[in-house]
Amino acid sequence: MAKLYFYYSTMNAGKSTALLQAAYNYSERGMSTRLFVARLDDLARGRIASRIGIEAEASRFDAGTNFWDLLATESLACVLVDEAQFLTKEQVRQLARVVDEADIPVMCYGLRTDFRGELFPGSSALLAWADTLSELKTICYCGRKATMVVRVSPEGIVECAGHQIEIGGNERYVSLCRKHFSQAQSSGQCPGR
Repeated sequence: MAKLYFYYSTMNAGKSTALLQAAYNYSERGMSTRLFVARLDDLARGRIASRIGIEAEASRFDAGTNFWDLLATESLACVLVDEAQFLTKEQVRQLARVVDEADIPVMCYGLRTDFRGELFPGSSALLAWADTLSELKTICYCGRKATMVVRVSPEGIVECAGHQIEIGGNERYVSLCRKHFSQAQSSGQCPGR
């Protein structure tokens, strides 16, 4: 029986690596998959890449992508979506329909919250609609589980306001435990940097 999965975490927890490993496992067994990555991330250019150096081609999605129309008639063993926080609420429902009516498992990987500690719309919908939720873990500089992420300016100042979406990597975002996230938000300084 197919399910809708949501694997969530902060940055640097291995979401893309886990997605690529799952895709490889299907491929190794001769099973067909479709991989998707957000068009919003122009750096990706239709590729899902892990920080450890593995990557794969992927279709790009944006707010206008209709997953049901794309996938309903395909013969697939699994659909894998990277950067799932950028899905719309309607797209999450389309993916749930792919699971329920086309009987294709869908595995979504993404951030749970933004740099302000607020849910992304796609993540919020996945937390509500997914059959299986799984947290991928990484650690704060102090050794505790990192559950939050801060965005820092080029000068190293913690940003507490701004657009929810700004593409960047380790130079802009730092994963922290809740305690150090709160301290960074109030002090404007990112601990451990």
